[in-house]
This record gives sequence, structure tokens and C-alpha cells, in this order.
Amino acid sequence: MAESRGSLLAKSVQKHAGRAKEKLLQNLGKVDKTLDDIFDEHLQNFNRQQLAANRLQKEFSNYLRAVRNVQVASKSLLEAIGDTYESSWSGHDNLYVQTQSVDSLWQDFYHKLTDQVCIPLNTYQSQFPEMKKKIDKRGRKLVDYDSQRHSFQALQLNMAKKRDETKIARGKEQLEEAKRTYEMLNSELHDELPALYDSRILFLVTNLQTLFNAEQNFHNEASKVFGTLENIVDKLATDSQRSSYSVKRTNGTASISRTTPSSFVNNISTTPTKINPIRASTDNLPPGVLYRVKSTYKYNREDVDELSFDVGEIIQVIEYDDPEEQEEGWLMGIKESNGEKGMFPANFTRPL
Repeated sequence: MAESRGSLLAKSVQKHAGRAKEKLLQNLGKVDKTLDDIFDEHLQNFNRQQLAANRLQKEFSNYLRAVRNVQVASKSLLEAIGDTYESSWSGHDNLYVQTQSVDSLWQDFYHKLTDQVCIPLNTYQSQFPEMKKKIDKRGRKLVDYDSQRHSFQALQLNMAKKRDETKIARGKEQLEEAKRTYEMLNSELHDELPALYDSRILFLVTNLQTLFNAEQNFHNEASKVFGTLENIVDKLATDSQRSSYSVKRTNGTASISRTTPSSFVNNISTTPTKINPIRASTDNLPPGVLYRVKSTYKYNREDVDELSFDVGEIIQVIEYDDPEEQEEGWLMGIKESNGEKGMFPANFTRPL
């Protein structure tokens, strides 16, 4: 057994040495080399295709990890939002349901990318290492063939004077065996390499269609969920404005919410009939205008005798036409933007 292993090792070393010598002689131009321009073109296409496949697999693996990381980050963020969104606020239960559905969408998206895109891509890419082994083997057998061809040519020259038919027959047999082995591999690769190269189009079409379809479906469904979440928050804003900042008037008197903005408290009195315009300029005002204010909050009127305004609008404060209509915390004014006149809550503005 030991002799057999030693014999195999010796033959392997001899083959490697023979190939190395043959390549060196070819590179030095001492001997010719079998050329195959068509195969060389197939080989160039294969190398480009393999490089593209390796890059695609690498970048998609990076993308898949990024999707998983975003999924985890999204879940953590939405959980924090859910914990912050108080149970007494409008839409609390729906918000919880919608945030849970976001995580489900991420999970489905990740699994589709893994099963329907990543696995086929890995299968496609796995063809190249095996094909590369076959190409390398073909290269070794080509060197062996060239080496046997050169050896037989040298044998024929040496036998010109004293011909040894036995050596010639043996050399010819070795040459034909080397040629058959090389041509068999070469013929197979001449069929397999173009077929593999042509397969790239169908693979890319199928793989990319699956990828883009998964992306589209995920973003469409996610867009619907986030649209619902936006509506929930918009309703909270509306409800909060009505319950916390709006002023309710009953029986000719006004009642200010306990969450009255501090800007009014800091700047003017809560009684319109005894206004002390601290920090409000009274210079160069039109006749009848006490001072001017700028809205700091949006207000939607609840009665026809009130003013509606957005944040940042300028209002000229004037006296009430009928002193009996004066209400605590309310001012009479005219919007400079359109000349509308009406009552408005003072704590929604600040003096200029």
C-alpha cells in the first residue's frame, strides 16, 4: 500500500514538473502552443459572467442584511412610539394594530427576498466554481497534449537514423491518449460555456422581476399602513386642538381651557376692557387700532362672529362696537390679510 501511494505521488510530481517545463518553454517561445480562438472568446465571456454573478450575490447579501437591520430598527421605533402614545388618546388601539402590521410586512418582505431571490441567485452563482474546475482541468490536459506532441516530434527526429518502432508506437499511443482526453473536455466546454453564458438573460429577467415585484408590493402595502398612521396622528392633532386650546363660550361668557398658552399670560391681561399692551407697539397705527398681534396658534371659529386664522397671521386689535359684548379673554380684531372682522381668543396670539 505504501509503495502504491509512493508511486502515485511520484507520478503526480512528474506530471507537475512536466507541465511546468512545457509552460516555461511555451512562454519563452521555444515550443508552439495549441490555440483555440473560439474557446478563448467563450472563456472571456465566462470570466465576465462569473465576476458579475459574484458581485451581484455579494451586494444582494449586503442588501438582505440591511433589510433585516431596518426591520429591527423599525420595530424598535414603532414600539417606542406605541409606548409614548397614551392609551387615552384617540386612535390608540388602531395605532397599535397598524404598527404590528408594519413589522409583519417587513417580515414577509424579508422572507420573499430570501426564498425567491437569494436562493435562486445562490444556485445560479454555484455553477461557476464547478465550471471553473472543468476549465482548469481542460487547461492542464491541453498542456499535457502539447507536451506529448512535442515529445513525439522529438522522438521522430531522434529515430531518423536508427528507427525503433516500439518506442515510436508507444509515443504515438501516449500522444493519441492525451489528445483524446483534451478534445473530450474541450468539446464539452465548447457546448457548456455558451449555454451558461446565454442563461444569464433568462436568469436575470426572472430574478429581477421577482425582486422588483416584492419591492413594489412591500412599499405599496407599507404606504397604506403609514397613510393610516398619519391619519391617526392628524385626528389626534385635531382633537387636541379642540379639547385643549379652543375656547368655549356659553351664555355670553367665555371659559378658557386650563391649558391656556403662556404667551397670553406673559404679554397681556385676560380682560379685553382693561388691556395693558406691554411689549406691543402703538406707533403709526391706523385710526381706531389699539395695537397689532400675531397669531401663535391656528384657530378655527366656532361661531359666525369669530375670526379663523392660521399661525403667523397679523390682526389689528380694535374696541368692541358694543361694550356689553366684551367677553373675558377675547379680543375684537381685523385680519390684515383680508379685512375680516370678528372676535378671537387672545391667548392664541402675541402682541407686536
